[in-house]
Amino acid sequence: MDKIRKHFIFYGRVQGVGFRYRAYHSAASYGVGGWVRNLPDGTVEMEAEGYEESIDKMILAIENSHYIVIENLSVKNIKPIGESYFRILD
Repeated sequence: MDKIRKHFIFYGRVQGVGFRYRAYHSAASYGVGGWVRNLPDGTVEMEAEGYEESIDKMILAIENSHYIVIENLSVKNIKPIGESYFRILD
């Protein structure tokens, strides 16, 4: 099974609720690399690289957070770049 990379935009109550930190800790738990950042329009952008099952589990962990409310999600597959660590961007 090959690793994949996905680009996400999350819409809803996703800023000011610990989204980026939840993503960071979930990525570490499931061995996912990439990054996450808040955007000026109130959305959150994220790229995640790893095995598809691991990325799916990471997204479920974020969705199951107490304060985060994802109302919509844009996702597209992009080319993996070999990133194995996850970081929070400013």
